[in-house]
Amino acid sequence: MDIDTYNRNRELLYNGLTSFGYECIKPQGAFYLFVKTPIENDIEFCNLAKRKNILIVTGTAFGCPGYVRIAYCVAYKTIEKALPGFKALIEEVD
Repeated sequence: MDIDTYNRNRELLYNGLTSFGYECIKPQGAFYLFVKTPIENDIEFCNLAKRKNILIVTGTAFGCPGYVRIAYCVAYKTIEKALPGFKALIEEVD
């Protein structure tokens, strides 16, 4: 895969999520993003995300409770389609 594809995906996901109010640090070399969950329980947050057809991994699985891990090594269109769900999700829990 071309590194420009990862950069494009990262920019779309990072900019979209932060514009909705999610907190995260922009990765420099990874193909995933760790995002602070807007509720304390990251497992519950992942379950709420599933209801919006969003598959994310708990931060607890990586020793980072209160965060989720979102991979952006997917098709650009997949990220575009997921962003409205992420927006609805943060509005639901706020």
